[in-house]
Amino acid sequence: MHLGALILAAGEGTRMRSKLPKVLHSLAGKPLLSHVIETSRTINPDEISVIYGHGGEAVKNHLAADDLNWIEQKERLGTGHAVIQALPHLQQVDQVLILYGDVPLISGPTLVSLLSCLHSSDLALLTVDLQDPTGYGRIVRDRDDRITRIVEQKDASARELEISEINTGIMAVNRDKLETWLSRVDNNNAQNEYYLTDIIALAVADGVNIQAVHPHNEEEVMGVNDRKQLAYLERFYHRNRADELMQSGVTLADPGRIDIRGELKTGQDVFIDCNVITEGSVSLADGVSIGPNVVLKNCAIGVDTEILANSVLEDCEVGSGCRIGPFARLRPETQLADQVHVGNFVEIKKSQVADGSKINHLSYIGDSEVGSKVNIGAGTITCNYDGANKFRTVIGDRAFIGSDTQLIAPVTVGEGATIGAGSTITKDTPAEQLTLSRAKQFSIDNWVRPVKKAKD
Repeated sequence: MHLGALILAAGEGTRMRSKLPKVLHSLAGKPLLSHVIETSRTINPDEISVIYGHGGEAVKNHLAADDLNWIEQKERLGTGHAVIQALPHLQQVDQVLILYGDVPLISGPTLVSLLSCLHSSDLALLTVDLQDPTGYGRIVRDRDDRITRIVEQKDASARELEISEINTGIMAVNRDKLETWLSRVDNNNAQNEYYLTDIIALAVADGVNIQAVHPHNEEEVMGVNDRKQLAYLERFYHRNRADELMQSGVTLADPGRIDIRGELKTGQDVFIDCNVITEGSVSLADGVSIGPNVVLKNCAIGVDTEILANSVLEDCEVGSGCRIGPFARLRPETQLADQVHVGNFVEIKKSQVADGSKINHLSYIGDSEVGSKVNIGAGTITCNYDGANKFRTVIGDRAFIGSDTQLIAPVTVGEGATIGAGSTITKDTPAEQLTLSRAKQFSIDNWVRPVKKAKD
């Protein structure tokens, strides 16, 4: 059997009060629609199609991928109408899984359970019981507990409004049956729209015993219609990830104050303090300690390394036994070997630092190659940019760079060289020698400091 996943993402999302299409609003660092697409891929469908409308090209361009088919719904006349637009593009599939671009936390295992129902039925629904079902279509069952139809909130009677089991909109259906039923759907309802849910009554009339599956939790099927709902799901997502981390051996100072916006891999005995944000792909090896208010984006941290408070690391690699921060910044293409110390208010960009080197205070190291066991004093700057081009600085093993030194690239500091504090180095310096570049110091006798003249 060939499976097609169909994601409805054409809604305008007026309650978001935003110029950005609703499905492009971010949850855990990724667009809502991106979450649904990634989950649909986990069940290995033969095709994935996305129906887009509002913000059309922006949605399509932002999430374009080779395995996605994009289908435009030019007129938004309801969910049934949306699926009708897609049917000509689903000729090669036998089963259709219908998902929604604003329901981001649906899980792969739940979808697998739903699809398994198609072995014994032509139609399966994902339903859930809510304490407050206001706003959702209700599942109407007969005395034998069989599903007979779905009634939308605006079309429901007072008795039907008391039903707590609601339709999530997510369903799996035989493709040929879907086409047949949709051809019989009309728009005779309060919204004058073609409801996809109307196929339920048609399936019942054809003698289909509709199957229902429930998700693991109701948050899986919660849609995002406004920013309050988005914030709720954001925090729910992070709390779930926090639980997973703690179960895998990570200590969290406060599970309610961590944001995981992407993929986070951790070893054993990792400690993460409050208000840490991880983005993209981050890996923390055994024994890593992350201080408060740290931001980690697309970086790998080695065994027993400590990242102190308020540091920002992006697109970089850090070796084992390092100590970074507080208030340090590692920018893209930075590579630190083992036992490297990077202290407070140090910024490193596009540089390699070898084993055991120290850059402890108030320094900028850019476009540089720093050898092993180098000591770089406070206030050191690699001047790598002349306003048009960037150049490299090379500092040999065991070099000692005095405080307040400017290294004007391109320049090489030899192995074991010492640069005196306050120097401006414009030429290569020899190995194992002291190099100084200072103006002569002198004092002026009988000098009087200027004072302000008294006003008349």
